[in-house]
Amino acid sequence: MLSTPEQRHDCPVVLVSMPFMEVYRPSIQLGLLKAIGVTSGFPVHTLHANLDFAARIGVEHYRLLTEQRGQQLGDWLFSLAAFGDLAPDPGSYWVDGFARRLATTGRPQAELREWLLRIRNVEVPAYLDSLLDPVLRHKPRLVGFTSTFQQNAASFALARRIKSRYPEITMVFGGANFDGEMGVEHVRAVDVVDVAVIGEGDVAFPMLLDAVAAGADPGSVPGTASRADDGVRRTAPRPLSHKLDELPVPDYDEYFERAERLDLLDRTDRPEIWLPFESARGCWWGEKHHCTFCGLNGTSMRFRSKSAQRVFDELAHQARRYGGFRFAAVDNILDLAYLRTLIPMLLGTDYELFYEVKANLTRAQVRLLAQGGVRRLQPGLESLSSHVLQLMRKGVTAGQNVNLLRWARYYGIHVQWNLLWGFPGETEQDYAEQAAVLPHLVHLQPPEGATRVWLERFSPLFTEPDLMAVRSRAPEATYRAVYPKDVDLDRVAYFFEYTQADQLPDRVYDQLAHAAAQWMEAEPANLTYRSAPGLLQIEDTRPGRAGVYRFEDTIADIYVACSERPLSARAVRDKLRLTTEEPTIQAVFDEFAQRGLMFLDGRRALALALPAVPGR
Repeated sequence: MLSTPEQRHDCPVVLVSMPFMEVYRPSIQLGLLKAIGVTSGFPVHTLHANLDFAARIGVEHYRLLTEQRGQQLGDWLFSLAAFGDLAPDPGSYWVDGFARRLATTGRPQAELREWLLRIRNVEVPAYLDSLLDPVLRHKPRLVGFTSTFQQNAASFALARRIKSRYPEITMVFGGANFDGEMGVEHVRAVDVVDVAVIGEGDVAFPMLLDAVAAGADPGSVPGTASRADDGVRRTAPRPLSHKLDELPVPDYDEYFERAERLDLLDRTDRPEIWLPFESARGCWWGEKHHCTFCGLNGTSMRFRSKSAQRVFDELAHQARRYGGFRFAAVDNILDLAYLRTLIPMLLGTDYELFYEVKANLTRAQVRLLAQGGVRRLQPGLESLSSHVLQLMRKGVTAGQNVNLLRWARYYGIHVQWNLLWGFPGETEQDYAEQAAVLPHLVHLQPPEGATRVWLERFSPLFTEPDLMAVRSRAPEATYRAVYPKDVDLDRVAYFFEYTQADQLPDRVYDQLAHAAAQWMEAEPANLTYRSAPGLLQIEDTRPGRAGVYRFEDTIADIYVACSERPLSARAVRDKLRLTTEEPTIQAVFDEFAQRGLMFLDGRRALALALPAVPGR
């Protein structure tokens, strides 16, 4: 290190998370960087300033704003404070459009309009003023902001207020909004950004602190961008860290202290908190086949994971420290090795876990995850058409997606997923077939939304223009309501609007969107079966299909054979050692499918009913 222990001790640091970070979720970025800084000998404090704003405007109102991720409403609310006279919408002409979009929540548009104006013109300035003391009381030499989605303008606004009083404080920005050329352009165009950390900050952050403490140039640190006489200087990053076990455990103490002080949490009752933890980085599937629409892991796709023992120990440490048993992995995909290592280690615990996974899990794997405490999964289903999934490069089939929904329902795991459309090469038939089958699936977990795919920076649809067959592309329109004119929006935007050559008309998706909406609104239903040798009984409570079915002999055996996973007629014939011809078995598949009891994926069939006896 360049600095001495005394210099590090005299270099206080404050790390800030601004709106619109979720309320009931501490920032793992702040927690990890604080632990890294303290381990390196620096006095580091964190400020979850998003909590203050939620307390000021009300948690439900705050949550409504956090959900507007595809448009820049949150950044617009803070843009006047962030850019002053350079802000592009001083007269708040964009407010009507924002209020109109929010009116879909059921509140009157005029009421929403006045509410947004009050937040922008009254609440935001007062809120920013109230944050100066919590930051400046520590007399920081460096203030760092982590920024993802709608956190930029609020972070710039607070940085500007701090700089106006103490211009010598170094302002450092990092997070997903500063990856790649986004970070470079923000340094060039936003004068309060002294340094941007581009990519992972584990190595760069302590080196930045060291440079500031020693009075050296922080812009010389690897993996950063900083302002220079001839523009912006960007340094090459260090290689990605593969030794994740060496990272300290994130420190969330100040999150809980502040949330309790603001009466957002009770000291003994924290039911909504799913404590974030990290067990892996990157995506092992994306390294081989980057899903076409995914903009995650912009400059850090390489997959790395912690050892199972380290993850087990970290969960135990955090459970004791914060008195909670719910944990949400921030990993983009589950390390499959954990099915042999970590998950069996968790069988004797009472944790509730969230993980993102690939959807091709077997019944046995889903059962194991449930036994290990996994209560929520995000499997990235995205479609129930094998053709569309192939266009997405998902590496799974529609039958596998439906089967995951089946076994997740059976083993009591909540599934978070969405239906997407708008992929080059799709056909009208792809969506007609999905719309037709959705009413058969209402006994399973419905999607949380159904929409056209967003065009995200770093996704193959963005980086490979020929793949998307893009006729036109531009930053999402509301960026123009946030940033001054001299900011190159093509370089700072994460979401883009686009038109495709040979794009299907919107009416093609209407039937699927309607079927998805009906599924999301449907009352809970069941589709279960009981079997014995040569006997099958199916009980159906789905709307419009309620009844009991009884099948015997070979027909019953064929159905049960397809209950574990999708099978072809030949595979069923071999499994049951039948003399029946394959076309006859296929005809049985077709009959079951017409009754809504089977899902057909090409020549493969999947029984839709679940075992009536739970937990096996």
